[in-house]
Amino acid sequence: MPIRVLVADDHAVVRQGLRMFLGADPELEVVAEAKDGAEAVRLALQHQPDVVLMDLLMPVMDGIAAISAIRRELPETEVVALTSVLEDVSVVEAVRAGAIGYLLKNTEAHELRRALKAAASGQAQLSPQVTAQLMSDIAGHNPGAVLTEREEQVLRLLGQGYANREIAQTLNIGEQTVKTHVAHVLAKLGLKSRTQAALYALRRGRVAGKWPAV
Repeated sequence: MPIRVLVADDHAVVRQGLRMFLGADPELEVVAEAKDGAEAVRLALQHQPDVVLMDLLMPVMDGIAAISAIRRELPETEVVALTSVLEDVSVVEAVRAGAIGYLLKNTEAHELRRALKAAASGQAQLSPQVTAQLMSDIAGHNPGAVLTEREEQVLRLLGQGYANREIAQTLNIGEQTVKTHVAHVLAKLGLKSRTQAALYALRRGRVAGKWPAV
């Protein structure tokens, strides 16, 4: 089954371009297009896509509010922010709202397709400059939180960029169990997204190496 994608952007030309080169990949299927944030939420509820590709600067409801609404109503649907804006506030708010990725519109087509596939499997990919901006946001989050041994293992694997399925295979547990552990980790650390958790793991030295980036 192809990965079902909803494209949300207020420019028709951008939506058409995204539909064209995403549709060229047999592993991706654009199921709907939205011209504003409110329509993105409505269409997401109607089509329940695997991934929403969300512009942040849109009329009626901005992208950040739409991300929050979609993640609240459809926790199984991942959202990737795609925008020309690289500002600290926009980056941080998008990830806090639940975006699993934050990409710039000058991202190469093949990199965008790869990021959507990664998002569908629960794996975040960020540009290096976005990662740097997000690191400071998670600096003060509950450093004294006590995680179980299994939660620590899940957090370390998140920090290494593993998707839910890969974590499940590595730890020999079910994918739904992984999702439960991730939810517990987020609650204990006071974080709102797995992207924040992965960056937290890096910052706290729980993992070594470089987190995968676009």
